[in-house]
Amino acid sequence: MAKRHGRKENKFAKPGNMKKTLRKLLSYVGKYKVLLTLVVIFLMINTICTVLGAYMLKPIVNDYIIPGDFSGLARMMAALIVIYVVGAMCSFAYSRIMVHISQKTVYAIRRDLFEHMQSLPIPYFDKHTHGELMSRYTNDIDTVSEMINNSIGTLISNALTFIGVLGMMFYLSWQLTLITVAMLGVMVLVVRKIGKHSRIYFAKQQKAIGEVNGYIEEMIEGQKVIKVFNHERKTKEEFYQKNEAYRKSATAAQAFAGATMPVLGNLAHVNYAITCCVGGLLAIAGGFDIGTLVVFLQSNRQVSQPINIISQQVNTILASVAGAERVFEVMEETPEADQGKVVLVNTVEKEDGTWMETDRHTDHWAWKKPDGALVPLMGDVRFDHVVFGYNDEKMILHGISLFAKPGQKIAFVGSTGAGKTTITNLINRLYEIQSGTITYDGIDIREIEKASLRRSLGVVLQDTHLFTGTIADNIRYSNLEATDEEVIAAAKLANADSFIRHLPQGYHTMLSGDGENLSQGQRQLLAIARAAVANPPVLILDEATSSIDTRTEKLIEKGMDRLMGGRTVFVIAHRLSTVRNSRAIMVLEQGEIIERGDHEDLIAQGGRYYQLYTGQAELA
Repeated sequence: MAKRHGRKENKFAKPGNMKKTLRKLLSYVGKYKVLLTLVVIFLMINTICTVLGAYMLKPIVNDYIIPGDFSGLARMMAALIVIYVVGAMCSFAYSRIMVHISQKTVYAIRRDLFEHMQSLPIPYFDKHTHGELMSRYTNDIDTVSEMINNSIGTLISNALTFIGVLGMMFYLSWQLTLITVAMLGVMVLVVRKIGKHSRIYFAKQQKAIGEVNGYIEEMIEGQKVIKVFNHERKTKEEFYQKNEAYRKSATAAQAFAGATMPVLGNLAHVNYAITCCVGGLLAIAGGFDIGTLVVFLQSNRQVSQPINIISQQVNTILASVAGAERVFEVMEETPEADQGKVVLVNTVEKEDGTWMETDRHTDHWAWKKPDGALVPLMGDVRFDHVVFGYNDEKMILHGISLFAKPGQKIAFVGSTGAGKTTITNLINRLYEIQSGTITYDGIDIREIEKASLRRSLGVVLQDTHLFTGTIADNIRYSNLEATDEEVIAAAKLANADSFIRHLPQGYHTMLSGDGENLSQGQRQLLAIARAAVANPPVLILDEATSSIDTRTEKLIEKGMDRLMGGRTVFVIAHRLSTVRNSRAIMVLEQGEIIERGDHEDLIAQGGRYYQLYTGQAELA
C-alpha cells in the first residue's frame, strides 16, 4: 500500500474556483479556433432553419390550409423538408467536428497531466494512492470529454435557438411573449437553485468515486496479503463504507439532477396553458390571425425546450468542472525542484594527460561545473550532520555523518525503521534534507542536476518493478543504448542468463503484470542485471538479495563482486553474511549511527552488531 508520510485526511471542499477551471478548459479548446468557427456557423445555420421552419407554419396555415390550396401546400411542404434537411446536415457536421475537438482536447490534457506527473516529487506519490491518481485519467478526464463532446455544442445550439425563437415570438406578439418571459424567469431561478446543490453533490460524487477506485486498486494489488492474513471480512467492511459514501453522494447528486426535468416540464405546461388561453382570447378579439397563433404556440413549446436541455447539460457540466478541477489540481502541483547546474559528461584523455569533454559515449565521466571546470567522477559520497524527516513534525535521521571513499563498500544494518533505506533515498535526492550536507566528489548534491546525479547511480531495490515488454527491454531500462551483447553480459554477471535461456523466447520473452510469470528471485536477478548494464560508478543495493535463496546468492556472489569492483557501494541487507566484506558497517538505531567499523571490529566490540550477528537480537 502507498505510504502516507505526514498525510492528513482531506475533508470535502466544494470546487474552489469554477471560473478559473473553465478558463483553463477554454485554453485547451481555444486552440481549435478555425474548427470552432465552423461549428458556430453550422449552429447558426441550424438555428435559422429551426426558426424559419417554425415561422413557415404561419403562411402554410393562412395561405394554403385555410383557403384549401393543396398544390401550393405541397410546394411549401417540400420547401419545409429542404429547410429541415439542411438543418439536420449542419447539426451532423457540427457534432462530428465537436467529436474531433473533444478527442484532441482530452488527448492534450491527458498528455500534459502525464508529463507533469513525471515531474512531481516522490513525496507527492507517498501521499496519494495509485487508484486516486488513476481516477484523474479515467473518471475525471472522461467527464471532461463528455462535456466537450456533447455539452458545449448542445449549450451553444440551444442558446442560439432560444434567442432566435424568442426574437420571433416578440415579432409575432409582444404581449404573449411577456407572459412567456415571466415563466422563463421562474424556470431560470429553479435551475439556479437546483444547480447550486447539484454542484456540491457532483463534486462529492467525483471525490467519492476516486476513493472507491483507489481502494479497489490497492486491494487488488494486495490480494495475497489479504488472503494469508484472513483479512477478507475487514476489507469488505471498509469497501462497503466507501461504496456507501459514494452511493449517498451519487444519490444526492442524481436526485437534484432528476428533479430538474419534472419541475421544468410542469412549469412549461403551465406556461403553455396560460399562453393558449390568452392567445385564444386575443385571436377571438381579432388581435391576430390563426396562423400567427399556431406559430406562437409552437414557438412557446420550442422556447422552453432549450431551457430543459440546458438544465440537463448543467449537471454534466458541473460534474465535468469538478473532474477537471481535480485534474488541474494535479497539474498545478509544484514540480520537483532542481536548481542543480553541475552536469554529468563523457570525457576522453588528451595527449598531455588531461581530460576533455566529448559527445561520444565513453567509460570515463566527469562533473562539469557552470564555469566549465571538470571534476572526475570518482564516487566519493559524504554525509555531514544530515537531519531529515518526511515531515517537519518527526525527524527520521538525526545528525548522520559518514563517508564512502571511491571503491569502498559501505553497509547499513539495523532494525526496520532505523533509517537505512532513507539514507540511500537521500543520495538520489528523492527527498530533500532539513539540514546538513551531502557531497558527491566534493560537490554538494543540491548543486548537481538531478538527472545527472541519478545517471551516476545504479539502484537495486527490495521491491523489484518490471515493466511490460521483453526481458531484454527490462534489463536495458537503465541504459537504452546498451547493445544486445551488453544486455547478455549484464545478465551473466547477475547469473540471470541461465534461467532466461530456458524461457520459451529467451531474452525476447514478454513480461506483463510486473513479471508475474517469474519467481521473486528471478525478478530480483533481472533487477541486478538492470543495474549492471548501466555501468554506474556508485551502486545502491537495498535488500537486493532478500528474495534469493542461499544457493542462488552464492552463485551470484562472484558476479556481484565483479559488478562492485572499483565502485562505491552502499548495501542494505538483513543477511549479515552479505555485508561481512564491507569496508565499513554502519549500525543504525532510531535514525542514529550507534556503531561503525568493519566486521571484525564490531564483533570485538560486543555491542549491537555482535548481538545481531550471533542471533542474540533480531533485525525486526
